[in-house]
Amino acid sequence: MSYQLYRNTTIGNTLQETLDEFIQSGQVSPQLAQKVLLHFDKAINAAFPARVRSRLTFKAGHLKTYRYCDNVWTIVLKDAEFRETGELIQIDKVKIVACDGKNTQQQQQQAQPTKED
Repeated sequence: MSYQLYRNTTIGNTLQETLDEFIQSGQVSPQLAQKVLLHFDKAINAAFPARVRSRLTFKAGHLKTYRYCDNVWTIVLKDAEFRETGELIQIDKVKIVACDGKNTQQQQQQAQPTKED
C-alpha cells in the first residue's frame, strides 16, 4: 500500500482528470484507471526520496493541532517561517502530513509475491 498524498498535487489532479476523460470516452475501464493511479502512487512515493535533495528549516509561532493515526502525523502550525538557502517564506497557517517512509517500504516488500520455482 502506498500513500496517496500526491494525488492532490498538480500532476496528480491532471492525471485523475485525464483518466476520468478516458473512462467517459470508453478508452479505458475504471479498473484500469484505478491500476494507473495505484502505480502513480507507488512511483511518486519512490521517486521523491531518491531524487529530491532539497533541505529546509522551519519554525512556527504556535502549534495549533497535531494528530497521529495509522503511522501518519498531521500537524497544523500558525505563523510559520520556512527557510531554504537564504529564501524566507512566511505563512499564516500550514498543514504538514508526515508518513513513516521506512514502514511503507517494509510493507511493500512484504506484500510482493514471491516466485516459486
